Amino acid sequence: MNLNTNVKSEVMGHPAGLFILFFTEMWERFSYYGMRALLVLFLVSSTGLGGWEWTNAEALSLYATYTGLVYVTPIFGGLLADRFFGYRRAVVLGALLMTLGHASMAFETELTFYLGLGLLIVGNGFFKPNISTIVGGLYKSNQEKKDAGYTIFYMGINAGAFLGILLCGYVGEKVGWSYGFGLAGIFMLLGMFQFYFSQKIFEGIGLKPKKKTGSVKEVYEEIQADNDGANAVVGFDEAEVSAEIEKELPALSEGEKKGLFAELKERFKKRIVSDRLVVIGVLAFFTIFFWMAFEQAGGSMTIFAADFTDRVLEGGSATAFTVINTIITIVPLAIITWVLLLLFKATFKRFALSNLFLGSSFVIIWAIVIWMLNKEFNMKAYEVAFTVESSEEINDTIQVNQNLSGAELMLYLQDNNEKYNKLESLSAVPYKGNQVIVSGAYNFQKTDTTTIRQDVVLENGATLYMVDIKGDGNYRYITEQKAEEIETKIEASVIRKKDKEIEVAASWFGVLNSLFIILFAPVFSKIWESKYNPSAPIKFALGLILLGAGFGILAFGAMGIEQNAFGVSMIWLILAYLMHTLGELTLSPVGLSYVSKLAPAKLISFMFGIWFTATAVANYLAGKLGSLIDSISEEHGLSAFFLIFTFVPIGAGLILIAMNKWLLKKMHGIR
Repeated sequence: MNLNTNVKSEVMGHPAGLFILFFTEMWERFSYYGMRALLVLFLVSSTGLGGWEWTNAEALSLYATYTGLVYVTPIFGGLLADRFFGYRRAVVLGALLMTLGHASMAFETELTFYLGLGLLIVGNGFFKPNISTIVGGLYKSNQEKKDAGYTIFYMGINAGAFLGILLCGYVGEKVGWSYGFGLAGIFMLLGMFQFYFSQKIFEGIGLKPKKKTGSVKEVYEEIQADNDGANAVVGFDEAEVSAEIEKELPALSEGEKKGLFAELKERFKKRIVSDRLVVIGVLAFFTIFFWMAFEQAGGSMTIFAADFTDRVLEGGSATAFTVINTIITIVPLAIITWVLLLLFKATFKRFALSNLFLGSSFVIIWAIVIWMLNKEFNMKAYEVAFTVESSEEINDTIQVNQNLSGAELMLYLQDNNEKYNKLESLSAVPYKGNQVIVSGAYNFQKTDTTTIRQDVVLENGATLYMVDIKGDGNYRYITEQKAEEIETKIEASVIRKKDKEIEVAASWFGVLNSLFIILFAPVFSKIWESKYNPSAPIKFALGLILLGAGFGILAFGAMGIEQNAFGVSMIWLILAYLMHTLGELTLSPVGLSYVSKLAPAKLISFMFGIWFTATAVANYLAGKLGSLIDSISEEHGLSAFFLIFTFVPIGAGLILIAMNKWLLKKMHGIR
């Protein structure tokens, strides 16, 4: 049985069009999350590594502005699509603008960087609300499958995020920022072509709005749309209302009774629409508390991973991680490729060109994944020695002859302590008796050692170059070609080859959220189709509580930072991302589903825009609060910073549980 007369073929029991949207959204999220994984790391990275060397606060403030605006523009993109463009044209336009945005950022100049961010913001406004609206259009005649459909669609979102963070993050950190930003744009372009050449699968869904003629047929179609699914007049008992009119107003004529009945029905319908919009508003408000905390993933949690987490693994641990990382990369990609093959089987004859673009994108993805995994398997660790300029502050109290002049004092100091020969500045202040306080600073060269990890074979004594990432003694290998461009490079020589040792990229932890969603989304999809499906407010409350619990774990882990100079165990971030993901799965995908169920047909894309505006507020607050990580940590400790994001979401979740019955009443039969 087909789910919709507009879409004649099915994949996994759902319209084939859902999977066209699945992969289109997947590549858009690949580009968005791939770029987002690099944004803060690029901004705070040293100029020696091609970054801009911003402070954490500066980088997170820009992050707040960007991620906030990205979710503001959908309200305008949704409105324009509702009235002028149609949803499908808006999606194509948005994809094109975002492709140009990523290409612009790849040049890394100040002008092209900000131009790229602007194009991404505007492009997302056209893309984001309208592709979600098309998904809802696939289920007009099968509302009970909508939650499951949106959860599958959400799996596509996170498949893209998984691959984007994994590959763009790795390429950006290990190869070069431009390559990471550029890679995001390539897949956005392929996603646009894949969608453009398969639009006919949606038939009448998402087309440009027709100019109204006022014909009887047009009015009938509007009535049908208003009474379909989410907008049905649930709870209006026609027989009961007619009986009440007959009982209370028996003197009315039949014509007057019919007129009153029609008026009462219309008022009841308007009240239902109004009540349901209130529910959307309340749920949107509570999503602010969720995303405000959740979006720390791209900001403060990335900084926590980079600066406070021990990411160096040695020996057996390094080998185990390499194997596990290979499995968690290959298995989800294999699952997504299997879904791709099912879509090919259902649609290739009708949409061969679209399928070829989609297939080409997967060939490229597999090639990059194999290259990355091979590079990591062949990673070797070397201990290297190098000489650097250092300085030391002198602050001594010494005994001298009171009659020594300034010049004589300098000679005296030089004769009595070799280090004073190197003083660049000298201050001698009488203390008491024959004692003088001598202060100054001198520079000297010192030999130090560090570990360099690279996938090339280096012999003992070989010369190589590296840079200090943030001026804190954390060194990274650079090629000879790159060394020619960098004045701050440091020359080193290989002492010995070490046992296997790897450094987990800071951006890698962002992969965990998407990985867990790919693994758990099918489970949640089945739960939402079963008798254990809770109400929308309860789902949202559970999401907030699970999110808060994740930050509680992170706060507990952060307590060990002062005792461990190398950073805390990675397990705390892994557990936090697991809890955040379970929370996200109970809230975010079903949120999109409930907007499509509760919103009036004429306003559905606009309401998606409103929904994403709440996300915009949350993202802006996330960045601004995240920028306080240094100041709060210095005064109260890093645990106190994460406890803010523990108590606020849990408190919001408990309030939502208390509002459950009231909200269900205002949903008027929508479950």
